[in-house]
Amino acid sequence: MTGWDYVIVGAGSAGCVLADRLSENPANRVLLLEAGPEDKSPFIHMPRGAAKLYGDPRHVWYFQTEAHEDVPSEAWLRGKMLGGSSSINGMMYFRGQPQDYDGWEALGATGWGWNEMGRAFRAIERNGFAGDEVRGDGPLGISQETERTPLTEAFIAAGQQMGVPRVGDLNLPRQEGVGYTTRTIWKGRRQSAAQAFLKRARGRRNLRVVTGATVDRVLFDGRRAAGVRAQVAGVAQDFKAEGEVILSAGALMSPQILQRSGVGSAVLLSSLGVPVVVDSPGVGEHMLEHRLYMMSYDLAGPYSHNPQLRGMRLAVNVLRYYLTRTGPMAAGYANVGAFARVLPESATPDVEILLSPALATPDAAGRLMPDAGHSIQLFGYPLRSRSEGFVRIASVDPNQPARIQAGYLTDPYDCAVTVAMHRFIRRWMQQPAIAPLVAGEREPGRSLLTDEQILRAFRAQGQAGYHACGTCRMGDFNDAALDARLRVKGVSGLRVMDGSIMPAMVSANTNGPIMAAAWRAAALILEDGRARLGR
Repeated sequence: MTGWDYVIVGAGSAGCVLADRLSENPANRVLLLEAGPEDKSPFIHMPRGAAKLYGDPRHVWYFQTEAHEDVPSEAWLRGKMLGGSSSINGMMYFRGQPQDYDGWEALGATGWGWNEMGRAFRAIERNGFAGDEVRGDGPLGISQETERTPLTEAFIAAGQQMGVPRVGDLNLPRQEGVGYTTRTIWKGRRQSAAQAFLKRARGRRNLRVVTGATVDRVLFDGRRAAGVRAQVAGVAQDFKAEGEVILSAGALMSPQILQRSGVGSAVLLSSLGVPVVVDSPGVGEHMLEHRLYMMSYDLAGPYSHNPQLRGMRLAVNVLRYYLTRTGPMAAGYANVGAFARVLPESATPDVEILLSPALATPDAAGRLMPDAGHSIQLFGYPLRSRSEGFVRIASVDPNQPARIQAGYLTDPYDCAVTVAMHRFIRRWMQQPAIAPLVAGEREPGRSLLTDEQILRAFRAQGQAGYHACGTCRMGDFNDAALDARLRVKGVSGLRVMDGSIMPAMVSANTNGPIMAAAWRAAALILEDGRARLGR
């Protein structure tokens, strides 16, 4: 076993940031382990190309959730390559609301309020469009949707008629408004965490990146994390940590690694024959997720992108992309977004709504293909979900799937926001500014009238937002897995840094907040390292 100051498990949104920041000091020996391959596929870097990888198990993890009440089982995808899910996601970049992070601090996450997180966002971002209060000059290139069409302008105008103000930047501290989306796209290429942070660090001699390394568990010397055991090319290999092990495997994988390592509910671990190192019943619990609600509309004219993504036009647009890095293949999946209040008692936005100028429907073989006609899709979800699910291993074998239950709509607040959001979107699409462009609602259909009908459709036809978090939360909770410096309680030399640390859901897509949190975490880790190592 070769000793490392920092062993980071997972090269996703958090792990890439940590590897970059921790290896800046050449005295720190940093090892980054990633189960997937390098991010070499051209479909990763073409913004609209990543969907080609969704059926490829070499690049994607598949997690099957359990059916629960009237919510069917569903497949949750996660990126399995350098960059993790930031290499295959929808590229939406939103910070959330300052109140989100001040709320974290109120829950015991000292040092994670907006003062600190706002600085972290400015440190990671590079953009040329934002005002001085949000402008950053960091390594992560972000851009704003530039295409203005009759459809997008009508949608924004309809939002204004609904009382939602038009804004030039959806990442302003006052988040409420409708406008063009901000994406992790820079000069026509996806800006994954691997491209933004890890790429610039790869030349450092004190950083080693190992791909194809699937971590089974943390190795302990008593109650001190001494390293990890991983499968590399089918062979078990141990990696020694002389300083710290940092789990950044994501909100679905990090709790599983902890549980297999003996950190978790003693009842669960004992039932599976796992020796208990620490009885930490919160590990894998309190999972929060955004439940997407999708509404599709047929248009009264040629206002969608559907024809641009089919047949010869698709071929032409792919060629255009490789020649100029422009066109539909260089765009994100949603070009207009809104943060709005749908409950009268809400002081800040409680829903996010996204407009996609295209609609994909299954063909005869079940493959999702751009719709033959002109149609669009709207995505919406309650921002601060309160319904909780869980992730629990079902075996000590890392190749056996864990039990995952989403717990959608088990909290009355989520139900109330969902119903109000559905009615809000429907009124939006009936406003004078956009009504002439709309031929009719296709899904879920005008027959949904009652609250119960809406909730039933949301459970049965919605899908995950792929924003799971909270499964190793920090804070003052009795069963919190982590302290405010992300150290696993009850042991030493072990931290977690990924979406699992969040004590409450943020009002945003989670990729940006996770990268900013990792930047903040690196400062804490380096501070503790200087105290421990004198460097």
